[in-house]
Amino acid sequence: MDAAGASDDELAVLRARVAALEADKASARPPHHRIRSFFAALLIVIGCVLVPLGLVASWTSDIVGDTDRYVQTVKPLASDPDVQAAVANRVTNAVMEHIDLPSLLEGVAPDQRPLAAKALGKLGGSLQSAVASFVHDRAQDIVASPEFETIWTNANRAIHTSLDRALTGSDEGAVKIETNTVTIDLAPVIERVKERLVASGFDVAAKIPEIHTDFTVVKSDDIGKVKTAFSLLQAMGMWLPVIAVLLVAGGVLLAVHRRRTLVAAALGVAVAAIVLGVGLTVFRTVYLNALPATVSPAAAGSVYDALVRFLRTSVRVFATLGILIALAAWLSGPSRPAVLVRRLWRSGITATRSTADHAGMRLGPVGPFVHRHRTWITWILVVGAAAAVVFWPHPTAWVVVGVALGLLFALAVLAFLAEEPAGAETPPRGAPQV
Repeated sequence: MDAAGASDDELAVLRARVAALEADKASARPPHHRIRSFFAALLIVIGCVLVPLGLVASWTSDIVGDTDRYVQTVKPLASDPDVQAAVANRVTNAVMEHIDLPSLLEGVAPDQRPLAAKALGKLGGSLQSAVASFVHDRAQDIVASPEFETIWTNANRAIHTSLDRALTGSDEGAVKIETNTVTIDLAPVIERVKERLVASGFDVAAKIPEIHTDFTVVKSDDIGKVKTAFSLLQAMGMWLPVIAVLLVAGGVLLAVHRRRTLVAAALGVAVAAIVLGVGLTVFRTVYLNALPATVSPAAAGSVYDALVRFLRTSVRVFATLGILIALAAWLSGPSRPAVLVRRLWRSGITATRSTADHAGMRLGPVGPFVHRHRTWITWILVVGAAAAVVFWPHPTAWVVVGVALGLLFALAVLAFLAEEPAGAETPPRGAPQV
């Protein structure tokens, strides 16, 4: 009992000495370490702040500066039910404004009036509502047809070039930001509706004059005030996110405790991206609430979601990357859970390799070769995974997860192949382990 008590006392003394030594070491930290830590933190903070701006700059370069990218972004809207309904309503209202039923029907020959009445369908109620319903059905047929997708795509391609010039100030273009609104002329759709009305027996539609009416794509009180911002963001393009990443990487390399700094920096990047995502959601609500009553909120919401779709994808990519990098850095650390995970990993690889050995599988010279060059092969795999994400055209969060899982599988295969030769010494402390 006394021996046990003495052992406990000695253990307590040793722990106290270790704690004192660690406290002395922390207090005796050289001044240059504090300077390094300060500038490392400064670089990381600036990099994290630039992450949302970099994502917006990249998106602006894609959407505003690349017509094909813009058309690819808004093309699915031609099949969106809310956009189709809004266009059909706008076309119907425009046509009805130019139909004077009494005067138009007076010009119809007596023998054709029964046909016109039949074409109207005798829907009941006033003649005005019957005609409006008939016109709306024809408009809905047009916007639901493949023909409307062609009209929509061509119209957006035409306005994008002018919108690019107007926003960046390179030229006035055909679209002028005078009313803080970007619109599409629906005249081609109205012409198709008139043709469909005539084909349905409503000959009086042929007397409707050429009508030009607009469908609002973007409306903002500040759109005419952001030319400089758009021009600057477009000029920065892909450089701003690269600068942000380099600043964060520089801060990590400058830090004294790099692993812990990498975890914090990666989580900071993820949080910055998530903040941008939340900001996009909040701005969507503010934007829709500020629209006039003449603009369909459902259609405007669909347009907004389509325009920022790739920006949201970039937000998810950076958030996923940040979380995965932070997780990888944490798992390589000395914490008990991280050590346990690494032990389970190695135990699984060892058990698999042992099973393969008992089954008669021999690696020959491959095992010793991989074992000797394991560190280099590991870094090659990591760099290859990073290059795959960087050079992947417009990667998504699922692409990032897929690349991470592929890297994990490759590292597992590497550990399996890295068979230690008989009598090999344990790798020196500090050597990378998979």
